[in-house]
Amino acid sequence: MSDSSENKSTLESLLTDDPLSSSFFHYSKGKRLQEKISIAVCCILITINAYYLWSYFVSSQWLSIFSSAILGIIFADFISGLVHWSADTWGSVELPIVGKAFIRPFREHHIDPTAILRHDFIETNGDNFMSIIPALTYLAIYFNIKEVKTIETNYNLLCFIFLLSIFIATTNQIHKWSHTYFGLPRVVVFLQNIHLILPRKHHRTHHVSPHESCYCITTGWLNYPLDLIRFWYWLELTISWLTGQKPREDDFRWARKVNSKLK
Repeated sequence: MSDSSENKSTLESLLTDDPLSSSFFHYSKGKRLQEKISIAVCCILITINAYYLWSYFVSSQWLSIFSSAILGIIFADFISGLVHWSADTWGSVELPIVGKAFIRPFREHHIDPTAILRHDFIETNGDNFMSIIPALTYLAIYFNIKEVKTIETNYNLLCFIFLLSIFIATTNQIHKWSHTYFGLPRVVVFLQNIHLILPRKHHRTHHVSPHESCYCITTGWLNYPLDLIRFWYWLELTISWLTGQKPREDDFRWARKVNSKLK
């Protein structure tokens, strides 16, 4: 058996042997159903809202509409970075509910970045699709209860919310593509190459220990400016000063645990 196979076997054993694994790593039928329903409902709402936005589109205002859409994408990138940074930096897998559903996947992703490739479309995207259902529902109701003049006045804002929601929904899929080096559709590779979505080479920077940069994983557009001004570093200093907590303490513990097993 090769060293890589032995390491993979040891890693899988580590995750399986962890006393928390029986409850934390279980992917239930109920969870699967929730994800399927979320994706179905979300796709219906996306279609409805896309129809309404197209119906009210005015070509003479394309520049302001385009600007609103770009702002939505940028804001989605920042949200992805904020969520990613929060889960990587703070908390513990032992925390009730949050540790199981939110923090642990980030810990495991640093240990085995390719694990995400073993998740199908539903498992990869179900939770993100679910998270935008309230916003898309609000938009659908808004189009049906507001007067035409009000909709036209707030059209740019509606485009912002719609594109923000779409890119939040697809963030995990984009992240998965950034770890995929074989068999990607040409259009995905093209979008990565022009940096409309997170490129593979760009995201590799984050997976260099101690995982303290390049947190934005939707487009990655904000990684350079945020890292340049050390945004996350100063935010960590502020939180540590206020709470006394050390950043990435739990993440380091997991890394040490794996390294000791692999030696």
